[in-house]
Amino acid sequence: MAIREILLPLVSYPVAVEEAAIKKSVSVAAHLDAQITAVSFEVDSRPLGGSYTRPFPTDGLTIETPEHKQSLMSAEQMMAVFDTAARASGIGYHKAIKRFVPEDFPSYLAFCARTFDLSLVPVRSFDAMHEKVVEELIFQSGRPLLIFSGAMADRLPTSFDHAAIAWDHSQQATRAIADAMWLLQNAKTVRVFTATDNETSAERESGDALVKYLAAHGIKALFETIPKKASSTGKIFEAYVKNHAIDLLVMGAYRHSRLREFFLPGATYTVVGQPPCWVLMSH
Repeated sequence: MAIREILLPLVSYPVAVEEAAIKKSVSVAAHLDAQITAVSFEVDSRPLGGSYTRPFPTDGLTIETPEHKQSLMSAEQMMAVFDTAARASGIGYHKAIKRFVPEDFPSYLAFCARTFDLSLVPVRSFDAMHEKVVEELIFQSGRPLLIFSGAMADRLPTSFDHAAIAWDHSQQATRAIADAMWLLQNAKTVRVFTATDNETSAERESGDALVKYLAAHGIKALFETIPKKASSTGKIFEAYVKNHAIDLLVMGAYRHSRLREFFLPGATYTVVGQPPCWVLMSH
């Protein structure tokens, strides 16, 4: 299925998304011939009871908190960059700045994402707010994510010519492949790899079966196993992307529990913290 509607979450607080990342997101939407909707937030500093903890004058004028001022300024600046880039590209677009306590923004994004084909998410390296946004979208939206490093935006291609699939025969990886099918069908090369120290016949059969399945959908792919040695799975993915000049990595997200990923960082935690390229993830 072609990608027609893209959601672009723009975190405004405590640190805003880089200008280059916003422009790159618009370029990708244009490449995919899709509409894009940018959503950001200004900080609502009111507690759940509805009364502010900071003093207010009695004449009805509101003294905004520093958090609100900073977030609103960042959100407006990001939307100005987005508006200029979207107008220049000629694609359809929408934008919105909502008012939330920061903890509620990820849940709102997941709610919105359910009526989009894809969430395109620029992330900051191992940033708590961005991690919460990605995690909520993975588990609650029911839609795939295309994440990328905001700091690497200038160096990323706009197209996805060379793709790789991290395959472990899990339901998460299977879902990611289904969600990425349109992108894979338009890629020039597709590689499938399984990280293992001792290749088994079951792993080989699984990889070959996936290659056969992809071929039935017009995708020519090759399968290989790569040694884990003493490296973490996330570092293996990073090295594979670099060694094969991969533009798009397709992988399942959180095969293990979030608690285990926190204490024993797995592939999802590492890749979300520092995406090595464009990464399409599904759960």
